[in-house]
Amino acid sequence: MLGRAANGVFWLFRYLERAENMARLLEAGFRMALTRGDADARDEWASVAITAGVRAGYEAKHSDYSGPQVFNYILRDRDNPGSVLAILGKARTNARMVRAGLTREVWESINEAWMRLSEQLARPVRETNLGTVLDSIRRESNQVRGATAGTMLRNEIFNFARIGKFIERADNTARILDVKYYVLLPAVSYVGSSLDNVQWDNVLRSVSAERAYRWLNAGRMDARSIAEFLILDGRFPRSLAFCYAKLRSNMASLAQDYGTENPCHELLRNADVQLHGLTIEQIFDQGLHEFIGKFIAGNQLLASQIQADFRFNE
Repeated sequence: MLGRAANGVFWLFRYLERAENMARLLEAGFRMALTRGDADARDEWASVAITAGVRAGYEAKHSDYSGPQVFNYILRDRDNPGSVLAILGKARTNARMVRAGLTREVWESINEAWMRLSEQLARPVRETNLGTVLDSIRRESNQVRGATAGTMLRNEIFNFARIGKFIERADNTARILDVKYYVLLPAVSYVGSSLDNVQWDNVLRSVSAERAYRWLNAGRMDARSIAEFLILDGRFPRSLAFCYAKLRSNMASLAQDYGTENPCHELLRNADVQLHGLTIEQIFDQGLHEFIGKFIAGNQLLASQIQADFRFNE
């Protein structure tokens, strides 16, 4: 498989995952803002911008964090190269580039998602229809995922698609866990307070984990249990452990397809062993923020090594 084709598939599914993650983040922020006063709601929308990584660009254009300004900037602003609309456009471009490697169902689901969502995002989004737009983004993403799982041959194209998806998903979960808590909680004295609990509840909502977590933990809301769930519980499909288990499986399939391993396989193996060999006590002993910082850097290094080993630029 040509490197540029592998690159197209890899980034196609990274972009699709990123668009869905943005929708989940906006939904969590919107729900929290609705339950808080005006000043606190602005703080919540500021937290959404920080978590989405658009704070600098947003503040260059706006002086205040109002809901409509934030979610329109993240969803559709032309000055935001990382907007959902821009990401979907990149995904469709990549899908067109690797069209021959996709099934008709996958291509049609991506193309239709682009057409439907670009139509919805052609006009400013209001609070009254924000929920509808976010539901559409998640639904279209699920349809592409379903078409991929149901029609794609389990070959190197499928493996690169899955690798892109889980690299992106792991990055998103780690960043939300870090930013939503350690950047936004005002001081250590707030640990265990109502604000602390609200932030952890928002962490769960941001990755659609609230129901699963409460079902497994009888409603217990504490930092250690939630961090353990999102980092180490391999049953939850957005946990770091789950993402790396899937990466390990798809990377092993690539090694079988090519008849050899590359440096990225060793890098993944070492990262996976370190992740699965940890307990939550060990993570908190070294510092959750420090652990996540190392994980994000390692995840980025792994993505770069995959791109180098499979010659994505050729």
